[in-house]
Amino acid sequence: MKLGMSKYLTPFRVIIISYILSMFVFSFLLYLPISHQQGVDVTYAEALFTSVSAVSVTGLTVVNVSETYSFTGVIFLSLAIQLGGIGIMTLGTFIWMIFGRKINLSQRMLIMIDQNQINFSGLVNLMRGILLVALIIELIGALILGIYFLNYFDSAYEAFYQGAFASLSAFTNAGFDITGESLIPFANDYYVQFIVILLIMAGAIGFPVLLEVRAYFSKKHPNFKFSLFTKITTTTYFFVFVVGVLMIWALESGNYYVGLEWHQQLFYSVFNSATARSGGLATMDVSELSVATLLFISGLMIIGASPSSVGGGIRTTTLAVMFLTIRSFALGKTDVKVFGREIHPEDKQKAFIVLSVFLVLLFSATILIAAFENSNNISLLAIIFETSSAFGTCGLSMGITSNLSFPSQAVLMVLMFIGRVGLVAFLFSIRKKETKSFYKYPTERIIIG
Repeated sequence: MKLGMSKYLTPFRVIIISYILSMFVFSFLLYLPISHQQGVDVTYAEALFTSVSAVSVTGLTVVNVSETYSFTGVIFLSLAIQLGGIGIMTLGTFIWMIFGRKINLSQRMLIMIDQNQINFSGLVNLMRGILLVALIIELIGALILGIYFLNYFDSAYEAFYQGAFASLSAFTNAGFDITGESLIPFANDYYVQFIVILLIMAGAIGFPVLLEVRAYFSKKHPNFKFSLFTKITTTTYFFVFVVGVLMIWALESGNYYVGLEWHQQLFYSVFNSATARSGGLATMDVSELSVATLLFISGLMIIGASPSSVGGGIRTTTLAVMFLTIRSFALGKTDVKVFGREIHPEDKQKAFIVLSVFLVLLFSATILIAAFENSNNISLLAIIFETSSAFGTCGLSMGITSNLSFPSQAVLMVLMFIGRVGLVAFLFSIRKKETKSFYKYPTERIIIG
């Protein structure tokens, strides 16, 4: 029996199953009457969708969180967000260490897969570092926002309650809110927006990057050098962010921004560029943006955040490796070099596989939802925006989530789930065991393109 389990229950499948189980556990917790406001009824389908969205740190909702869930429900929701944000194996490792258990080889393999790492060295320290950095950043964010929210709320309890949840939601890029209006009440408060943007970026830039930055400033290693991963990730992340700001500003200058002051236009552009990468919080009704801007933001959501972060999408490194590979091909080169290093051929292959499968699944999901909602008069643009948001675990919406039928919501749940576990882990979970070929056929070239 054990042999059969070891054959079919690979580490990738264990991670997949762990996230599925956690989604169902939190769905039952959110379905309990104690989790709801008095007099509010929640169907199990609504609780399941909310749970999947929380564990996948997406933020798409079919109910208004502030009007639906009680304090207990918000606590359950926060735990689901925290679990999904830092990863199920991070919390698992923390629990193992508390009880003094030794982290064995199989558990290290699970950690490696959950955090999208490529080797075993330093995994336990990585988990400890991720948990510590995440909690410190969330705590600092909660204190800063909580103190500032004393200007908005009548009691210190409400101010710090709102500040703690906003900090958690922003850092984990979860996109949930308990204001009932996301960050629209703070549309003209640039201080709140600035803090939230910093929290979103800290969560989306990738935990390895944060840990390397911490190591750099700690001065424990005088000859410390940033890894190629950190250099590519950081460069790509901020390049796409700046391009996003400029494009949104240019596309909306003759539309939504007409009549607004320059600083309002700037912060709307900056915030939308930051939140579209997987943040999901909003300072405006995004459905009021132009068609061109909505399509562009859909592209930002597809790109998403960095690997080993709280965000989804094809990830920044995928975009960078693809661009560098195409650039090398255009220059007549067969190898890809950047920052004094050469990209491994397997990483180039992974990048194109991830993009290809991502687009196929996104296209298929869009067709399915369009077919399911054929009689509901929902625009194709809104469906494309919704599927991009779900797959990129962003959470921005044009307001159609609660109006979709359950089959369409089920498609979104699948997208959110795959977006959270990552396409590479998902593909490896359904991949057959690699077998050695004992013979070869003659090679023949075919016409491509």
